[in-house]
Amino acid sequence: MNKESKANHSIHPIIDGRWSPRAYSSNPIEKEKLQSIFEAGRWAPSAFNEQPWRFNLGQKGDETYNKILETLVPWNQQWAGEAPVLVLNCAKKTHARNGKPNVTFKYDLGQAVALMCVEAVNQGLISHQMSGFDPEKAAQLLEIPDDYQAVSVTAFGYYGDVKALPQDMAETEIKARERVATETFVFSIFGQASDLI
Repeated sequence: MNKESKANHSIHPIIDGRWSPRAYSSNPIEKEKLQSIFEAGRWAPSAFNEQPWRFNLGQKGDETYNKILETLVPWNQQWAGEAPVLVLNCAKKTHARNGKPNVTFKYDLGQAVALMCVEAVNQGLISHQMSGFDPEKAAQLLEIPDDYQAVSVTAFGYYGDVKALPQDMAETEIKARERVATETFVFSIFGQASDLI
């Protein structure tokens, strides 16, 4: 399914094509495509080039996948269990160079995951990021060290059959994409829209 953004200004078609579907095909992702997705994340910017991101990669049927799926809230388990790949997104909370707190560790991880999701579109795939999971359970099941935090989960795969989703999810799936206007979040002085937008 193609859900164009109907952007108000020119953006790259790959960005325009990125959205968060829940209808996944059971078809596996080719190894080369997975490698490209993680290579995109590798080149994300990060504070002091710390690259604090760490990923637990699960392929449907393997132990890592089952453990990640087990951490998801029931709502997400309903659909995410069809995706061929689940990734637990983690990041190091302190700087490797001096042990001090890294205040941007989640920000940096988010940039890596965003680039991975954009590259997924480039590879003809879809992705869906989730905050609906139990990070403590994930840390326990996947043996995440104390200096790292499980932040989110991403499903990757090929688009499937929307009719296979529960009705409430199917309705959301076909609904037009919406975003607030740029004037509501791009300011000169906070709260005052910038004249440049």
